[in-house]
Formats: sequence, C-alpha cells, structure tokens
Amino acid sequence: MTGIFQQFAAGRITVSTGLILIVLAFVFAVLGGAVAGMKLAGKDLGNELAAMMGAMFGPTGAVPGIILGLIVLALL
Repeated sequence: MTGIFQQFAAGRITVSTGLILIVLAFVFAVLGGAVAGMKLAGKDLGNELAAMMGAMFGPTGAVPGIILGLIVLALL
C-alpha cells in the first residue's frame, strides 16, 4: 500500500494508480451528475428522478475524458 502512495507522490502513472484515478473520477462524476440533475431538473421531474438521471449521465463525458487525459500524461 505504501508503494502506491509513493507512486502517487512521485507522479508516476502505473496500472494500479491509473485504476484508482479512474474509479475516483467515476465517483466524482456520479456525484456531480446527481447534483447537476437536481439543480437543473429538480422542480420539473422531482429531485430523486433528476438525481438518478444525472448520476447515470454524469460519467458519460467525464470518464472518457479522464482516461484520455491519463493516457496523454502517461506518454509525456
């Protein structure tokens, strides 16, 4: 476990650190999508439905962008 933290601190992107970053990006994209869904369509659809729809559509654009960014950073 300390090896992963040392890789994060050194800025090295390996398979394990990449997977951790992708999972974190997915979690933040789901949370951000839920909040944005509630903010944009909470009154019209109800907060719960808007949050569920936002949580499903939030990672659609975020996760591929994060994967592409990690690939670019790994190649630099």
